[in-house]
Amino acid sequence: MQDQPAPGEILAAVARFLREVVAPETAGHTAFNARVAANALEMMRRQLDLAPAAEAAERARLAALLGMGGDLAQLNAELSRRLATGDLDLATPGLAEHLWATTLAKLAVDQPTYWGYRAALAERSMAPD
Repeated sequence: MQDQPAPGEILAAVARFLREVVAPETAGHTAFNARVAANALEMMRRQLDLAPAAEAAERARLAALLGMGGDLAQLNAELSRRLATGDLDLATPGLAEHLWATTLAKLAVDQPTYWGYRAALAERSMAPD
């Protein structure tokens, strides 16, 4: 059993400290760097929280799409190969959905406040099933 606080909670607390205490009490380049560091810590927290499930889902989609097993790197290499040779294209059932899902999962970690990400999520939630 892991002791508390969890790694994500520690990262969030340090990011909050940098953003709410260090940045306002400093100026110029130091304040900027404090905000950059806080953003980096928040990204790492999201990576810890979201990436395992997103990578498992991506691997499952790729295995189904490609009809083969392998780790995520192998499956992505095979996807790239098939796209490059024309064996797969956007008319391939499931490919566009896989690409959208993978892109949105990556943005959830990297840029969750990006307006394009939020618009895509809203559009997808309104789309008929």
